Amino acid sequence: MSDQQVDQGRRTWVAITCGAGAVGGIAAAVPFVSTFQPSERARAAGAAVEVDISALKPGEKLTVEWRGKPVWIIKRTPDQLAALPKVDSQLADPKSERNPDELTPAYARNEHRSIKPEVLVAVGICSHLGCSPSDKFQPGAQPSLPDDWTGGFLCPCHGSTFDMAGRVFKNKPAPDNLEVPPHMYLSDSRIIIGEDKKA
Repeated sequence: MSDQQVDQGRRTWVAITCGAGAVGGIAAAVPFVSTFQPSERARAAGAAVEVDISALKPGEKLTVEWRGKPVWIIKRTPDQLAALPKVDSQLADPKSERNPDELTPAYARNEHRSIKPEVLVAVGICSHLGCSPSDKFQPGAQPSLPDDWTGGFLCPCHGSTFDMAGRVFKNKPAPDNLEVPPHMYLSDSRIIIGEDKKA
């Protein structure tokens, strides 16, 4: 066997080995590179959420998830709405003027902080350290609440309190009102959270 035949054989095996290595490298790289693409769940996390509120009764709350945050939809009673102006003097930002673009869309900068007075849509995360406040809808004296409590929310972590419009009371750790997310009504019984402009 000549040296030329041996070199040709080696070249063939080297080429086959390199080709197999390249195919194996690509096969290993494709799944790795695909992990950099967002998952379906991650893509959906930023998407708008459509909610049917037809079964929501006065005094009830529905919680949905939008962008990984709990969003509360509360159908307030006439008594809860009537109590809102009574606590204005006790609130840190009764007219939602602090950080309006971040926390309260223009259509919710009103006494009830909503499009329809009876329906509050708010992100259920305290503006202090990100805890989720508890429902304290029942008016009257209760542990950790004032004797003249008119109903709202209590953050159990550090005692911040919010009224039934998600407005924070004065002298509490939470610096701001609860966020009102962008939202709009598709019909009387359907809300979309995450969008507020019709195409």
